[in-house]
Amino acid sequence: MSMTGVQIYKFLPKTNCKKCGFPTCLAFAMKVAQKSIAITDCPDLSEESTLALESAARPPIQIVTVGADEKKIEVGGEVVMFRHEKTFYHPPGLVIRLKDSTPLEENLKQVEAVASYQVERVGMMFTVDGFAIENDSGDAAAFAKLVAAVAEKAPSPLVLMSTKPDAMKTALEKAGPLRPLIYAATTDNWSDMTELAKAHGCPLAVAAGDGLEGLAGLVEQVTGNGVENIVLDPGGRDYLSSLTQLTQIRRLALKENFRPLGFPVIAFPGEGTDSNEEESMLAGQQVAKYAGIIVLNHFSPSTMYPLLTLRLNIYTDPQKPIQMQPGLYPIGNPKEDSPVCVTTNFSLTYFAVAGELEGSAFPSWLMVCDTEGLSVLTAWAAGKFDAERIAKATKEFNIAGSVNHHRVIIPGHLAVLRGELEEELSGWEVLVGPRDAVDLGAFLKKSW
Repeated sequence: MSMTGVQIYKFLPKTNCKKCGFPTCLAFAMKVAQKSIAITDCPDLSEESTLALESAARPPIQIVTVGADEKKIEVGGEVVMFRHEKTFYHPPGLVIRLKDSTPLEENLKQVEAVASYQVERVGMMFTVDGFAIENDSGDAAAFAKLVAAVAEKAPSPLVLMSTKPDAMKTALEKAGPLRPLIYAATTDNWSDMTELAKAHGCPLAVAAGDGLEGLAGLVEQVTGNGVENIVLDPGGRDYLSSLTQLTQIRRLALKENFRPLGFPVIAFPGEGTDSNEEESMLAGQQVAKYAGIIVLNHFSPSTMYPLLTLRLNIYTDPQKPIQMQPGLYPIGNPKEDSPVCVTTNFSLTYFAVAGELEGSAFPSWLMVCDTEGLSVLTAWAAGKFDAERIAKATKEFNIAGSVNHHRVIIPGHLAVLRGELEEELSGWEVLVGPRDAVDLGAFLKKSW
């Protein structure tokens, strides 16, 4: 059962030392009860209290890591049912399925295409997260050969799919250091698979075909045998069963603190649909509710980009806008006599302005001010985009050292700041640009 803040407070030192970042021990206890922070953030907690508070220290959904380097997939750790309540923390991993019954050369061409795919959005670079390799042939040697080839050609997080312990053991000899996800422990093989997971330090997927009750019972057997890094496969494959089971698992973990189902979930949208398009649609549903790892049977840029965009939108903190790093950005190949435009560091604003400048045939300098991720009018209304801040950024980024003129263009919505900014920037001429970024090209052609 989850503990209340008052119950947790009884185990704390009660010194109000503030080392945890909170003014009082009671305030800290309340945050722990809300699953917002870990109990281990208290540096003076005794060993006895730490053990007693284990249930409060662990997140309601266990964090599980697949992979061993910077490309690792980290899933779980969620604390809310709905994004607007707080935020979602760990976006689901998107992996492409390969079968060892397919010719090796064909598989490696697919690996190369997937590994080379990347797309930039709002200043961030996105790729496919990894591969799921299935022992479709039933041949342990073919399975291990494909695993080794993929691990060498494109080292990335792997899901190894076989219910045969012998085949899994052979594959892990090739990829064990990459900490792949072992799929899967079932009612028939769970003891052997658990031993393999412990021997190689790998997370283990648990699959039971008799509903959530059977899945919970199998998880208890696996955890009782010493494996805590678990991913669940509840078995539902179509739209309705997937949505129902994943929602029930999330609700039981968060609302009822039901430990046997307090783990991230793996989903297989290609097994519940009849076409590439339907697979993408079901994968989109599972991105939103509530998959941790999504295994896709097909790969194409046209379907991957919408999924990556959807994932970005859902797993962006609704209380923290996506921001660009403040600074001076060259758009095109600007010279000393190129115009200097000013905008905020809200990513969508930046890309709207930068895109129009790129298409205007006027190479330009774009000065991005720190407005804490707010758009132009919002930042101005909040007092975070005023003459003083713009003048400070102009000096901080040494605009005068990049151009041979003293002219700067501010957004049309900030015309009211022109006089104040010219006072702050002595000797500079302030031009008032258009209200909308789409009019920048025409404005520069006429006024520059």
